[in-house]
Amino acid sequence: MLGAGLIKIRGDQCWWDLTCMDFHYETQPVPNPAAYFLHRSPWWVHRFETLSNHFLELVVPFFLFLGRRMCILHGALQILFQVVLIISGNLSFLNWLTIVPSVACFDDATLGFLFPSGPGGLKDQVLKMQKEKAWGAQPTLRYGRVVRQLVNLALGALVAWLSVPVVLNLLSPKQVMNSSFNPLRIVNTYGAFGSITRERTEIILQGTASPNASAPDAVWEDYEFMCKPGDLRRRPCLLSPYHHRLDWLMWFAAFQTYEQHEWVIHLAGKLLANEAEALSLLALNPFAGRAPPRWVRGEHYRYKFSLPGGPHAAAGKWWIRKRLGPYFPAISLRDLKDYFRSREWPYPDPE
Repeated sequence: MLGAGLIKIRGDQCWWDLTCMDFHYETQPVPNPAAYFLHRSPWWVHRFETLSNHFLELVVPFFLFLGRRMCILHGALQILFQVVLIISGNLSFLNWLTIVPSVACFDDATLGFLFPSGPGGLKDQVLKMQKEKAWGAQPTLRYGRVVRQLVNLALGALVAWLSVPVVLNLLSPKQVMNSSFNPLRIVNTYGAFGSITRERTEIILQGTASPNASAPDAVWEDYEFMCKPGDLRRRPCLLSPYHHRLDWLMWFAAFQTYEQHEWVIHLAGKLLANEAEALSLLALNPFAGRAPPRWVRGEHYRYKFSLPGGPHAAAGKWWIRKRLGPYFPAISLRDLKDYFRSREWPYPDPE
């Protein structure tokens, strides 16, 4: 959590200006329905959200070292924070996993109300064990227990040793995020949204059965992904904690060019062959039950949320978009033969 906070204040200026939340809901990888409305919150709400983020990621983690009550407060605030993030966006299983270590902040006294307290119940048994320990009735050390303690100490020492570069990374002004410093990948560094994009761009993949891709009468039909924006009338999805990895990768690819993300052309080749495995990752194949497209192209669009209650929303549109230009030109399966061979990719056979 601390790493996520540090990467922000060392990254985008909008985290200092408190304006990042003006853009986040609209430009996050896969917005959900709540993000559509949260994006239109008053400016002062977005400022409060940004300040709260800094407090929760940069200050609250130190509550762990300030005694029992502050530790409990830390756990409660972090769980609340993660629940808010789950509600406001499709950030996969990340927030759900972050809740797990926060549960350790609550001791037996805090969680005791969750368990039965009658004679012979779990709570009664724990109280009895605690009383025996207080009276000095320590159980006899057995071989298995000694081994377990030694293993615990060894694992603790290993984690402490592997954590050294992670801590140094946190202290470094050149902090890197989402990296591992050892082949075991037991201890890693994390950070999210160090920079916030101001505009949302999308790659829309289209296919046509026309023999001439340049013909004015060529009909181009859109492929729809599982969750990422495409059809303007499709409601943003709600899928957390599930994760559509291809949709996320398309979000990253839209920031750059297809030369920097060659796998997009690889995907286009699979679509040209109507490959079932690739099509299973999509929500809509416009060529289902038909011959595969002769040409596939990628179009680059700028997407924005429609205004709730506005004319576009009244027409059933969650999004409005403007074409920026081609992302990659129209290509046929024959065009890709040498491209695939040079990269040692299996050449797809039309199905």
